[in-house]
Amino acid sequence: MPRVYVALGANLEHPKTQLDNAVTALSILALENRLHVSPYYRSVPMGDVVQPDYVNAVVSFDTELAPLALLDALQHIENTQGRVRLERWGPRTLDLDLLLYGNENIDIPRLKVPHYGMKERSFVLVPLAAIAPSLILPCGTAITSLIDAKMLSELQQLGIDH
Repeated sequence: MPRVYVALGANLEHPKTQLDNAVTALSILALENRLHVSPYYRSVPMGDVVQPDYVNAVVSFDTELAPLALLDALQHIENTQGRVRLERWGPRTLDLDLLLYGNENIDIPRLKVPHYGMKERSFVLVPLAAIAPSLILPCGTAITSLIDAKMLSELQQLGIDH
């Protein structure tokens, strides 16, 4: 059973509550309902779309779901929480991205793992390192080696009352 890492992000309809609800839903996918949740962080949106700041986190858990079954489950959670895909990098109630599926490299039309943009995104790397500081990516890179002072300055950690 692989350990998976999933990035969470929201900037509409009470983003922190959206993440809290997603964590509850994700715990059902986790073996023994156990998952590790990073602190929540506030981040500035990517791209040129004017929108509110995001709340981001990363969770990890062990699962028996195959990669595409897990992707389907993640998209179901997004849809249940009102996700509408109107524009790339636009505002959303919830975004769940499968970052890592064990040490597997997956490259099929519906799914690319490791997630294609994770190495450049502070809102992914910082929360990921918070729950897995000794993580080595499938490419052999230590997660902490990708984080610099600029990345750390881009995020604001929120209170840990989730």
